[in-house]
Amino acid sequence: MVFDWHYAASLLVDVEFWKAAWLVVELSVATWVIGIVAGFMLALGKQSTFVPLRAACGAYIWLFRSLPLLVLLIFVYNLPQVLPWSGGVLSDPFWAGLIALSISETAYIAEIHRGGLLALNKGQLEAGRALGIGFVGLQRLIVLPQAFRVALPSLINEYITIVKLTSLVSVISLAEILLVGERLYTQNFKVLETMLAVSFYYVLIVTVFGHLLKLLEKRLDVTRRKHAVMIDVAAQPVSPADASAALANSAGARGAGRALEASGIHKRYGQHEVLKGIDLTVQAGEVVSIIGPSGSGKTSLIRTLNGLETLDDGEVRLHGRGFLQAAHRGKPQRGEYMRGILDIGMVFQNFNLFPHKTVLQNVTLAPRYHGRLTGSALDADCMQLLAKVGMAAHAHKYPHQLSGGQQQRVAIARALAMQPSIVLFDEPTSALDPELVQEVLKVIEQLARDGMTMIIVTHEIKFAFRISDRVVFMEGGRILSDGPPVELAKQKTSRIASFLQDVHIA
Repeated sequence: MVFDWHYAASLLVDVEFWKAAWLVVELSVATWVIGIVAGFMLALGKQSTFVPLRAACGAYIWLFRSLPLLVLLIFVYNLPQVLPWSGGVLSDPFWAGLIALSISETAYIAEIHRGGLLALNKGQLEAGRALGIGFVGLQRLIVLPQAFRVALPSLINEYITIVKLTSLVSVISLAEILLVGERLYTQNFKVLETMLAVSFYYVLIVTVFGHLLKLLEKRLDVTRRKHAVMIDVAAQPVSPADASAALANSAGARGAGRALEASGIHKRYGQHEVLKGIDLTVQAGEVVSIIGPSGSGKTSLIRTLNGLETLDDGEVRLHGRGFLQAAHRGKPQRGEYMRGILDIGMVFQNFNLFPHKTVLQNVTLAPRYHGRLTGSALDADCMQLLAKVGMAAHAHKYPHQLSGGQQQRVAIARALAMQPSIVLFDEPTSALDPELVQEVLKVIEQLARDGMTMIIVTHEIKFAFRISDRVVFMEGGRILSDGPPVELAKQKTSRIASFLQDVHIA
């Protein structure tokens, strides 16, 4: 039989084929979107600490990844025989096909999302929690944008798979591309010509939507952006006086009163007790540095002070009011916790800036989320903070475009944006190259001069002795000494003297 090229070409403008192609687009896009939304919720459920929820989500994924789509399509389409009330929807092949495809694809897409979630750095969640952002806000503002970008290449591939899987819907008499082709070649027996046209429509859909989704992937990948995107606020000059005022507003004023009290703090990881009854009081306006050998419990202590680590025993109070306590002492009131977490800024060792947001967006995120300020007023205030830490010129860059020292200065501005009365620093310079350390230390020193209450975990011993009102020495999960720097420097025979022997304090 001679191949009929004229007939094959005529099928490329056939109205029924184009209607079927549009139906495939509707079905595949709807399935993909439903699968992305439902799959993300399923992926979160599979990672939940609530065992029944985790088990249920895992069972769903196991079942519908194991069940052939063809079987599921026939089952869903014939379900009204068992459940007559479902006939109004499931008797329509489009809706039956969409439901079956969505049920099946959600299981596959959930695993793609789970890969994206596992790729997310734990520090991103901790940074969000330290800013007082709730679970839903974390998912919406931090987790989903980053996890979706990581998962997008696989999600694009899954969309292409969905387009091809729509051909199976022909078994329930939905007039998609393959069924239209089958009807034609059963009439004229021109199988090859018809299948060539069917292939053309599938390739066309995959090519067009594949290209559009690749553009979306490129648009979301901020690491490809080499230049900052400028907005109007960049043109607004920030005077040194305004910048100083911004920092003064953020700094806790020196004065009488206890800013923070930690009493009887115990913390264990399994059988290892890392904090063994820590008592620490910090007065308003004080700068307290915590030093000691690695493994002494310094970081664990500072992470318990703002709730990033739970307490096994003891409590933390802010300005004389309850904030955190061990679980066996009862759960603190939500209002007390939120009031406290917003009053404590946190600067992390590894910066933990949000990579999908610009410098300015990083700093404005928490105030906007908590409704402190909005619009241009918020941008102006945060630009003043960025000016104070020397980062105003970089406000519209992304974190990957900055050096480590610049990222840490942005992290300090972000911590100050909620105007906390206390700022915690967890080894703020340990992840920096030596030449970048000083630019961060200068910012912290300026905060000390402006009266900010600070607790600093650091290995920069000279710096700690220079700016601190008190230096706390820890070892083995205990505080061995707590006093003015001059007193610690005078100790000649203690373990502290041994630790400081190679450090020239003067």
